[in-house]
Amino acid sequence: MDKKYREYHPDQLLLLPPDMREWLSEGHLALFISDVVDELDLAAIYRVYEECDRRGQPPYHPRMLVKLLIYAYCKGKPSSRKIEQATTDEVPYRVLAAGACPDHDTIAAFRQRHLKELSGLFVQVLQLCQKAGLVKLGHVALDGSKIKANASKHKAMSYDRMCEKEQELEREVATMLASAQRVDATEDEQYGQGKRGDELPAELARRTSRLKKIREAKAALETEARTKEAERKQLCRETLTSDVEQALPAPKAQRNFTDPESKIMKDGASKSFEQCYNAQVAVDSHAQIIVAAEVTQQANDKQQLAAMFERVRENTGQLPQNGSADAGYFSEKQLTDERVAEMNLYVPPDRQKHGASSVAEAGKQESQRKVPQTPLAQNMREKLRTEVGHAIYKMRKAIVEPVFGQIKECRGFRRFSFRGLEKVSAEWQLIALTHNLLKLFRAKIA
Repeated sequence: MDKKYREYHPDQLLLLPPDMREWLSEGHLALFISDVVDELDLAAIYRVYEECDRRGQPPYHPRMLVKLLIYAYCKGKPSSRKIEQATTDEVPYRVLAAGACPDHDTIAAFRQRHLKELSGLFVQVLQLCQKAGLVKLGHVALDGSKIKANASKHKAMSYDRMCEKEQELEREVATMLASAQRVDATEDEQYGQGKRGDELPAELARRTSRLKKIREAKAALETEARTKEAERKQLCRETLTSDVEQALPAPKAQRNFTDPESKIMKDGASKSFEQCYNAQVAVDSHAQIIVAAEVTQQANDKQQLAAMFERVRENTGQLPQNGSADAGYFSEKQLTDERVAEMNLYVPPDRQKHGASSVAEAGKQESQRKVPQTPLAQNMREKLRTEVGHAIYKMRKAIVEPVFGQIKECRGFRRFSFRGLEKVSAEWQLIALTHNLLKLFRAKIA
């Protein structure tokens, strides 16, 4: 062969640097994550270990597992099995684990056990971003996005369907019980009383368990309906009467058997209905740092504005000067809430359709439909028509919407790993934490 090639010797033995950090380039994300986690206060996690039984093999170091989990979420690889494989196949994970190879059960159990404490690190990372000058609180924008629950929408059933199915299964169970009794009587005559052969058929056991699940879900919906009725009467300052106990859910009210706390919601991007949670973020305009992150079961955003800005104040110590949100957040009760009384809010009462070049034009498009015509709504329209108001609100999309794109598209987070509102909320805080860490890392490089 006349062609010259570069030297290639796959069997060549190499001596790696004794310091594992030198296996990676100086500005590598894994080293940055390692340094940041070394500075975080993990006392809440350590406390759990101190209270445990000291017998048996010592556990993996909590700081090492925290580093692995945070780096994995940053890279869009939250699966415990993939993390286990990466600790042997990928250099950054091997460096973070210092050569250890925790199995996926250990990683999953650690995350499950300390999920609340891990989510609590969000505020610590946010404070690091503040110290780095990445949070100015001049303009904070709100938005929400539907994130799929760890449950199938096909495992949900409406209240009226539950009632129908309950009656249907009761008839089937009664029929099968009668059949089983006849079989028992026949076998007693044939084999003698007390002999084996009197077990319930498997089909009967399956139908009975299904009936139990449906009754539990039906009772939960009825309890929820009674609670809402009681809250409504208390809000109206009416005297509670026995009719609260008779309150029934709406016929189309649904409950999922896999994750009962998730809800059927319309995904704004795909326009399809999915089993979801509504994930909320408040994003600072300076560097797209998430200053508050919450999860709600409400499909719309009308009740979230004041609570989200209050959470911003709790996390950062102060309210932003300006706050913006799309028309889905417009609510007179929320806009007049004392928690946001000191802020300049820019929330249009009219939804801006595609093709509308301004808020004023959107108002004309909405005039043919039912839109708020109260003094507050009219004042907000006038405020958004001003040069300053238009300029501030125009920035909303560029501030908050790319954040969901970075989380869902770039990092591939489109479905929660956990079930139940409490655990889902904690995981969303972990996602927000890693988003902020990536922003801090890129700012450090810049």
